[in-house]
Parts: sequence; C-alpha cells; structure tokens
Amino acid sequence: MIKHKLVLRFPASLVEQPLIYRLVKDYDLMVNILRADINPRKEGRLVMEVSGREEKYQQALQWLRDQGLRITNLQQQVIWRSDRCTQCGACSVICPTGALAISRPSMAIRFYEDKCVACEHCIKACPARAMEIYLNNGE
Repeated sequence: MIKHKLVLRFPASLVEQPLIYRLVKDYDLMVNILRADINPRKEGRLVMEVSGREEKYQQALQWLRDQGLRITNLQQQVIWRSDRCTQCGACSVICPTGALAISRPSMAIRFYEDKCVACEHCIKACPARAMEIYLNNGE
C-alpha cells in the first residue's frame, strides 16, 4: 500500500469531469482532498493524498496524464529558505497544519514538509520572504 500527496493542475475543459469518482471506482484508490481551487479562467488546482496499491496508482496517474492533467508531488511545492528566515514566528501562527512550528526550548522555526498542504498562507505571512512556492514545468 502506497500513499502520496499530489498536486493536480487541469484545464477548464476538465473542471466538471468526475475525476475523483474515476480514481475511486476504476482504480480502487482512496482519495483525501486537502485543497481545491478553480481560478477565474476556470482552470483547476487540486491538492490530494492518494493511497492504494502501487500498480493501480501508476495506472491512475497515467490515466490522469492522458486526460490532460499536470501532476507534481506536493513536497515540491513549498520551500522554506532557512537562510532568509529571521525566526519571527509569523508563519507558525498562520499555518493550519503545523507544518511550520516553533521548536522548544530553542524557539527556532521548523518546517515539516510532510504536514504541508501548500495552502500558501505562509507566503503572505512571512516578512523575510523565506517561504517560496516552487512550480514545476515553468509554472
């Protein structure tokens, strides 16, 4: 059994398609939607955790790509630049998942990539610009 956090980006033509239904029904995967957005141009971004058998997972990824979706691993999305961090703690206050936290007793900021859902709140909160979004394929 595997478990991966993914970011799916898809064109407007696929926004109303039952993609999650197909992942569950046709590929027997468990899907946990962590975040979903549709921009004004009707393009979608879906952050999800997917688990199931490796073989089915790989088949599902290929099917999604064949439909026109771009797929990246979630941990590639948010980067903490520790060299820029001033340890102010603003990010830890706004982080909804605890991915950015103050480590005690040192009071230093720690970034736990496995907890991050790429909500981007930290990007706006960080006065030192220590948080960055890494977008693959030139996005």
